[in-house]
Amino acid sequence: MPKLFPVLSALLLTAAPALAQGPVATKDYAQWVNPIIGTDSKPSLSNGNTYPAIALPWGMNFWMPQTGKMGNGWAYQYSADKIRGFKQTHQPSPWMNDYGQFAIMPITGKRVFDEDARASWYSHKAEVAEPNYYKVYLADHDVTTEIAPTERAASFRFTFPKTDSAYVVIDALDKGSMVKILPQQRKIVGYTTRNSGGVPKNFKNYFVIEFDHDFTSTAVFKDKELAVGLLEATVNHAGAAVGFKTRKGEQVNARVASSFISPEQAELNLKEIGDQDLEAVRQKGREAWNKTLGRIDIEGGTADQKRTFYSCLYRALLFPRKLYELDANGKVMHYSPFNGEVLPGYMYTDTGFWDTFRALFPFLNLLYPDQNAEMQQGLANDYKEGGWLPEWASPGLRSVMVGNNSASVVADAYLKGIRGQDMEVLYEALVHGANNEGPLDAVGRKGVQYYNKLGYVPYDVKIKENAARTLEYAYDDFTISQLAKALGKPKKEVNLYAKRSQNYRNLFDKQVGLMRGKNQDGSWAPNFSPFKWGDAFTEGNSLHYTWSVFHDVAGLMDLMGGKQKFVQTLDTVFALPPVFDDSYYGGTIHEIREMQIAGMGNYAHGNQPIQHMIYLYNYAGQPWKAQYWLREVMNRLYLPTADGYCGDEDNGQTSAWYVFTALGFYPVCPGTDQYVLGAPLFPKATLHLPSGKDIVLNAPKNSDENRYVNQLTVNGKSYDKTWLSHEELLKGATLDFDMTSTPNKTRGTSKDAAPFSMSKYK
Repeated sequence: MPKLFPVLSALLLTAAPALAQGPVATKDYAQWVNPIIGTDSKPSLSNGNTYPAIALPWGMNFWMPQTGKMGNGWAYQYSADKIRGFKQTHQPSPWMNDYGQFAIMPITGKRVFDEDARASWYSHKAEVAEPNYYKVYLADHDVTTEIAPTERAASFRFTFPKTDSAYVVIDALDKGSMVKILPQQRKIVGYTTRNSGGVPKNFKNYFVIEFDHDFTSTAVFKDKELAVGLLEATVNHAGAAVGFKTRKGEQVNARVASSFISPEQAELNLKEIGDQDLEAVRQKGREAWNKTLGRIDIEGGTADQKRTFYSCLYRALLFPRKLYELDANGKVMHYSPFNGEVLPGYMYTDTGFWDTFRALFPFLNLLYPDQNAEMQQGLANDYKEGGWLPEWASPGLRSVMVGNNSASVVADAYLKGIRGQDMEVLYEALVHGANNEGPLDAVGRKGVQYYNKLGYVPYDVKIKENAARTLEYAYDDFTISQLAKALGKPKKEVNLYAKRSQNYRNLFDKQVGLMRGKNQDGSWAPNFSPFKWGDAFTEGNSLHYTWSVFHDVAGLMDLMGGKQKFVQTLDTVFALPPVFDDSYYGGTIHEIREMQIAGMGNYAHGNQPIQHMIYLYNYAGQPWKAQYWLREVMNRLYLPTADGYCGDEDNGQTSAWYVFTALGFYPVCPGTDQYVLGAPLFPKATLHLPSGKDIVLNAPKNSDENRYVNQLTVNGKSYDKTWLSHEELLKGATLDFDMTSTPNKTRGTSKDAAPFSMSKYK
C-alpha cells in the first residue's frame, strides 16, 4: 500500500502525532471522565437522560452536539446518526428542556440554513468527548469541528477541505431572535429568546461570534428564507451564514460568548478567551477540571470503576450552574430570572431540590464549601427578587415535583459550617415557604393549610401526590427546627417545627405496615396497593416512599413493630418481583420501566425517593446487608457506557449517590452532622479538603468478594459505630477498613452504634 499511495502514506505519517494522545499524567483525573455516559436514552427509557456537557465546573454556558431537532429536549441521543449543529445550552434535563440556546454549524457546498438540510452524518468512532473539549468529523461536509469552552465563552475550530463554498451557519432559533453581521469586524452579534418557561418578558441571551478570517460572502435568514442584500434580521426565527474560501486542512477559528445581561456584557465575556488559541483554552479547561476533580484521589480498582467514579464526579460538578457574570470592574452581577432586572450578587440555577437535597448538596458542603457559599448567597437573592425560594429553578421558578426541600439545602449548608450568606433572609425565606402556598404548585407548600391543621395533606382534597408531600414537609420541618436552634431562635419556634416533623406518623397504616394516603376525615384512602405508582406518591409507590423519614428512622421502626419487622420489610423490597400498578398514569412511565428491567425486585434506584433505603439496615443493626446491596447497586446499575445509568441522572444527584457510596458513607439525613457508613469500593481514596486537611480511606483487602467491613479503625482507634461525624472528618481523618468476604454480624449491631434518630431506639 505505501508504494501505491505514497502521498496518502506521507499524509498519515504527518497526521499521526496530532491523533495520538501519548502517555497521560497520573494526576490527570479528567482522562477517566466519559461525558457520553447516560446519553443512550429516550423518553420511554432513561439510561441517564444526559448529554455530553462540554463545559467547565458549574459554568454558565455548556456546549453540546445537537442531534435532535430544534426544541427537542433529547437534543443529543447516542443512537442518532446526524448532527444538526453545535448548541450553546442551559438545559438541566430533557424534561425541563432548554433556554437561551443557539446553534453553530459548519457546512460546505450549497449554502443552506434548514436544520435537516445542513445536518451531517457522523460516527462515534470519529468523536472525541472530554469534559472541556469536543471534536467530531462531519462526513457530509468533510469538516472537523472542535470546541473548548470557558465559563461564559468558547473557542471553535473548523478544519475545512479545499473549497470556495465553506460556510458557518448561525441559528438563533425561533420564538423571537435577531442576528447582525458585521463584515469589517469579522463578527456576528445577535440574541435568542427561546426558552421553556421560568423567565420574565424581557429575557434575552445575547451572543457575539468573532472569526479570524474575512468573510467571502454573507447571508441573513428570516424565518428560514434567504434575505438577499441584508446584514441584519429581527424576526421569529433569525439566522446567518458567513462564507470562506479555504485550502485543504485550513482552519477557521471562532470565539463565541454570550450574556443574559446585555450585548456589551457578551463582549466582556469574550475576554475570557482573549487572544488564546483553542489549544490554550483547552489546556486551561483541562487544568480547571483536574483541580476540581482532584479533590478526590482514587487508588486501585478497575479501569471501569475509575471511569464510572470520575464520570459521576464530573456530573456532580455541573449543576447548579452559574447565572452570574462579571462587569468591567470585575463586580459580580446577574440578570434576575425573577424580575428581569440586572442586580449585584451571585446567582445559580438549574437544579431541582427534590432530587439534589439528598446527596448533591451535602457533597458540596463536604468537599466544595466555597462553591456552595456562593450558591447560598444566590438563594438569598432568589428570595429577595422573587419572593420565594425555588424548589426547581430553570432559570426562575418552575412548577415541578413536590416538597419544600429548599429548607434542607439551606439548613444543611449552615449546619455544616457554610458562611457568608444572609441567614436572616434565608431563615425568613424558609419560614415563609413552610407556611404558605406559592404562586405555583411546586413553590412554597401546596396544601399547607391542611398540613398545619391536620398534620397531613389529605388524599381527597384534589391535591396530587399528597402523601409524598406530607412526608417531605415533615422532614423539611425537622431541618427548619435544627436551623432555628442553631440560629438561637425562640424555643417556641424551634419546638413548633420539631413537633411538625413528627407528622409522618399520621400516614403510617399499621394494618399494612406502610405509608398510605389519608382522607380529610381521618379514614384511609380506598383501594390501597403497595405497588401503585403515583396517586398519593411522587414517581414511586408506597414501598419506595415509606422510607422517607430521614430524620426519625427509629420512630419509623417502632411504628413497623421493631427491628425485625423493619428489616423484613427492607428485605421484601428486593425479594418481590418488579410488579407494578401504573393505572394512575394510564401507562407505564419510564421510571417504572427502569425498575422493572433492573433485576433488583421492587427497588427503584433510577428515581430518588428510595436511594437512601439500603443504608437503613444500619439503623436496625444489620450493616452487612447494606454493604452487600450497596455493592450490588454500584456493580449492576452504574457502568461507564452510553447506557450507564439506571434512570434519570438528575443534575448530579444519582451521580453524587455513587461518589459517596464508592467512598463508603452517605448523608441519609441532611440537616444532621452524620454520614451513615456503607463500605468503600476502592482500596484507597483520599479526600483533599479545601482546608488542607485530608480524609484517607484505606481498604487494602477490598475486592468484589471482600465487600464486607470486618473491622474499622478511625485515627488508629477501633470504631464500632455505623456513622461518621462531619465535624470530626473536617479535622482530617484516617479510616482503615478491614474488608472480608464473610459478613461480620457482631460489629455495629448495638443501639449505641446506630445513626441519629429523633426518637430513641427501643
